[in-house]
Amino acid sequence: MDQVTLGSTGITVNRNGFGALPIQRICQEDAVYLLKKAYAGGIRFFDTARAYTDSEEKVGEAFDGIRQNVYIATKTAAKNKDDLKRDLELSLRLLRTDYIDIYQFHNIEFCPKPGDGSGLYEAMLEAKAQGKIRHIGITNHRLQVAREAIESGLYETLQFPFSYLSSEKDIELVTLCEKNNMGFIAMKSLAGGLINKSSAAYAYAAGFDHVLPIWGVQKENELDEFISYVTNPPVMTEAIKSIMDADKEELGGDFCRGCGYCMPCPAGIEINNCARISLMLRRAPSNFWLSKEWQTKMKKIDDCMHCNKCMEKCPYGLQTPQLLVRNYEDYKDVLAGKVIVQ
Repeated sequence: MDQVTLGSTGITVNRNGFGALPIQRICQEDAVYLLKKAYAGGIRFFDTARAYTDSEEKVGEAFDGIRQNVYIATKTAAKNKDDLKRDLELSLRLLRTDYIDIYQFHNIEFCPKPGDGSGLYEAMLEAKAQGKIRHIGITNHRLQVAREAIESGLYETLQFPFSYLSSEKDIELVTLCEKNNMGFIAMKSLAGGLINKSSAAYAYAAGFDHVLPIWGVQKENELDEFISYVTNPPVMTEAIKSIMDADKEELGGDFCRGCGYCMPCPAGIEINNCARISLMLRRAPSNFWLSKEWQTKMKKIDDCMHCNKCMEKCPYGLQTPQLLVRNYEDYKDVLAGKVIVQ
């Protein structure tokens, strides 16, 4: 069994974390079934957030009575001390627990520190002293904030996007975490669905001893893949290297990761999907993308106000309006039959 220890936390689990964002899209019964099946299959780390609508409630029901057998991480997007305390109490109630293993600042725009005036880090310390949280973590999409968090020595874990499509600067963060004995939780190890060979994503992550990928799970067949890796973890082979090289060639550079931090759009454009529809048509082919519903969504790109708010919010510095136009032109060509996708 391939295991990971998250830095100074001492938390040691199988290298398959369960990302509970997608289960907010399915009913309670189905979500609880998936969570319990993941546990039965050997998965022990579950990551959720206060912002993921009813995800915490589903996690709480699934592990009621066996809470001590799993590790639960959740997040707060609070901007002040009072809101953090309210978030924490609600998370504890919904998760049916009296403690959270890792409590994380959720993609916060700055690195909270003692004495910064926000009171956020002090609230974390207070909750830790009360035994309500065991470890303090931070999640982000911004390199500068992530690096500051690592160098501050204040955090025990960093959750950050990481896959074999990551840049050298991203890899530097991973290395810096290891140097500072800080756990690294890898979100978007499948690049928001653009990587379609999970075995390759797993084998790449396994090259970093301290990296724990959390896989977003919504369907049972997805979960079955990851459960199979508990006892039969993929290893790096020439075939997998070839897959990675081909993906890097196709996906390297300016592509939308689908994180959604550019949303909402004043013109109502579903940017986090519309700006990468070309890739989805080719890498996750489905008639769904060509439905009347999606044609209507793509047509909204014509209503772009060019306010550039999406560019200001994008943690990857993308020229989002240009990406939208390019994707829409390609989409229209596919609809017209000028371009055939398999």
